[in-house]
Amino acid sequence: MKKHQERPVLITDAATSQDAQLRSRQIRYVTMMSVRAGCLILGGVLISAKVPLLPVWLVLCALGMVFLPWAAVLIANDRPPKSKAERAADAAAREDVRLALEPHRVEEPEHITIDSEIVDEARRRGL
Repeated sequence: MKKHQERPVLITDAATSQDAQLRSRQIRYVTMMSVRAGCLILGGVLISAKVPLLPVWLVLCALGMVFLPWAAVLIANDRPPKSKAERAADAAAREDVRLALEPHRVEEPEHITIDSEIVDEARRRGL
């Protein structure tokens, strides 16, 4: 007999790899589409068996066949939410791009304005 193997302890807060996320989403999609196929088969069996409350059961099966593909696609295309660190890194990258694309502003030197009345007054006084 094999000894019971324990799962390793997670010692990092790193995000799940892209491959693991994709695999998880694929499993959820296939599961939901299998339930949809089950609704189709169940609807066929219910019609042939003529069970009580047949319209209610058929409506539930039809809702499953219509709702599940839509939900399966949404869930399969979803990814886990970003962490605060990922959002901060994205914001910093967007700011860097914005600064790189912004035209460089050249500061113009401050121009000195000479008031002619003051100059004329100084000349008259002999300064």
